[in-house]
Amino acid sequence: MSLQEAELLAKVPTGLYINGQWVEGRGDAPIAVEDPSTGKTLLTIANASAEDGIAALDAAAAVQDKWAKTAPRERAEILRRTFEIVRDRAEEFAMLISLEMGKPLAEARGEVTYGNEFVRWFSEEAARINGRFGSNPEGTGKMLITKRPVGPAFAITPWNFPLAMATRKIAPAIAAGCTMIVKPAELTPLTTLFFVKALEEAGLPAGVVNVVTTSTSQATSAPIIADPRLRKLTFTGSTGVGVKLLQQASVNVLRTSMELGGNAPFLVFEDADLDAAVTGAMQAKMRNIGQACTAANRFIVHDSVADEFASKFAAKMAELNLGRGVADGTTCGPVINASARANMERLVDLTVKEGADVVTGGESVAGEGYFFKPTVLANVPADASILKEEIFGPIAPIVRFKNEEEAVRLANNTQYGLVSYAFTKDLARGMRLVDSLESGMSGLNTGLVSNAAAPFGGVKASGLGREGGAEGIEEYLETRYVLVPNL
Repeated sequence: MSLQEAELLAKVPTGLYINGQWVEGRGDAPIAVEDPSTGKTLLTIANASAEDGIAALDAAAAVQDKWAKTAPRERAEILRRTFEIVRDRAEEFAMLISLEMGKPLAEARGEVTYGNEFVRWFSEEAARINGRFGSNPEGTGKMLITKRPVGPAFAITPWNFPLAMATRKIAPAIAAGCTMIVKPAELTPLTTLFFVKALEEAGLPAGVVNVVTTSTSQATSAPIIADPRLRKLTFTGSTGVGVKLLQQASVNVLRTSMELGGNAPFLVFEDADLDAAVTGAMQAKMRNIGQACTAANRFIVHDSVADEFASKFAAKMAELNLGRGVADGTTCGPVINASARANMERLVDLTVKEGADVVTGGESVAGEGYFFKPTVLANVPADASILKEEIFGPIAPIVRFKNEEEAVRLANNTQYGLVSYAFTKDLARGMRLVDSLESGMSGLNTGLVSNAAAPFGGVKASGLGREGGAEGIEEYLETRYVLVPNL
């Protein structure tokens, strides 16, 4: 570890953040946060118990009414100051993300910019929470429609985008006037702790945001979700876990927003600009080393261009330079842990047995850290097992199709519906795909769709609700209606 890395890690809080104080956890042994590039421990942090989780909810509930009555402009200014702090410390945030998650430093810088945009966006939305006023159809009175904060919220965030997944939930909650408990992923909690330190410096009052890090996620989360004081649950993660959380949330009829799994199709038609499609494929597949819910999972390519696309795509994948994220020249980092690497090996072996060909990659890298070579699999059968799973890694399976109807059928043949991608020069076809592809988001001739100003979310088993855009703050607001009779 370099001196610069050690100095940065010394700035990261290692306790739980409850009611404006950094405190020790009452859970089991402290959590060792690992660098996936080396397998070595970066920091040891507090481990929360169920009692710590309830203490965090106590703090959030105690100040909910006061925070809800705080002027929208004041909430906005706190977020704006936080945005500026993160912007000023962008390089530190990027290095911290790279250290605990493994992604290349250049890509981590992109996450800082993207994640911080949610802070700026919702700082601007805080002062734009509107209702409406008008006569009822009968003319007997006036209808007053207002919005108010839903109440204390519980946010459970994943490990793959340590800053963006936190800001996408925390910022709209603050803007709307909700207090919050945040449980970051055990694998990558450091960036969230560092971000909450920025919120503290920006003047966020005690109790408004509380953070519990824990190795016993279910045991710590369940009492919080079961407590009637909690009124909102927001989660990003697997569909399986999301379903269980929805079941728990149903007992108290919690407001929920769920950003769950993905199995994104990437369609390449015979008229596509193949060079542009390959560029888009690299963006859609290899962002975050393929460890993203938006990652292209199934490459559905027209039979007439499939060989050329596979060759060009494989060449670009083979050019990636595997290494430690913070090292110069690294363009592809490790997967998150040994289990993820073993899953990549399993998927390649199974798909080859089912008839696919390895064009490039297909194996782990010996040595320290959890590296797996970027992989392209060609001639994948349409019923291959890999096409039914969320890969969450640097493997790109290519399936052939013969016509648009078949392409759409293959694309929609999944329980998921988060995002889809399509490359074609035919505008009419493109607009047909907008209507026919079953996904909450689509990229037409682009491999990147995420933006703080746009609603992020899916359909089917990919979740409920939206994050970002004007829709994002609505997830933390209730609508109230009052009838004022004519006098």
